[in-house]
Amino acid sequence: MAGLLALSRAIDRINEAIGKMVAWAILVAILVSAGNAIVRKAFNMSSNSWLELQWYLFGAAFMLAAAYTLKQNEHIRIDVVYGMFSRRVQHWIDLLGHLLFLMPFVLLMIFYFVPYVSLSFRSGEVSSSAGGLILWPAKALLLIGFVQLGFQGISEIIKKIAIMRGDMEDPNPFISAHEAAELEGKALADEVRS
Repeated sequence: MAGLLALSRAIDRINEAIGKMVAWAILVAILVSAGNAIVRKAFNMSSNSWLELQWYLFGAAFMLAAAYTLKQNEHIRIDVVYGMFSRRVQHWIDLLGHLLFLMPFVLLMIFYFVPYVSLSFRSGEVSSSAGGLILWPAKALLLIGFVQLGFQGISEIIKKIAIMRGDMEDPNPFISAHEAAELEGKALADEVRS
C-alpha cells in the first residue's frame, strides 16, 4: 500500500500544481475579453481570434481544473442525503461512485476523444469563423482534462481504500453545510472581536 500511496501523492501534487496554475487562465480570459470589448467599442473593430481565445481559456480553466476540484473534494454531491450516513458509509459511497461512475465515464471519454483529437490535428482543422483559430488545441484540452481526471480518480480510489483500511487519516473529513456555516460564523465572530 505504501507504493500506491506514493503514486497517489505524486498524482495529487501534479494535479494541484496544474489546478493552481490554470486558475490564471481565468484572469487572462478576463483581460482578453475586456481588451476585445474596448477595441470593439472604441475603434469599431473586432476579431474572431480574440473571441475564440477567450473560449479556449475558459475551456482550459474548466477542463484542466476538474482533477484539482476532485482532489479538493469539491465536486457536487447531495449533502442532505450523504450527510445522514456514517463516515464509513460515506467512504463506501465515494469509492463505489469512483469505481462505477467516474472511472467508466472517464475511460469512455478518453476512448472517444483520442480519435477525435487525432483527426482534428492531422487535418489541421480550423474554425469556420473568419479569422478563427485552429481547433485541435481546444479539442486536445478536452482529452488532457479527462486524462488528468482519470489519474486523479485512481488517486482518490487509492486514498479511499487506504482510509478504510486504516492506513491513512481522512484528508477531507465531511462537514455538513450546517456545520460549515457554524464554523464560518464562529470565525467571523472571532475576527470581529479581535
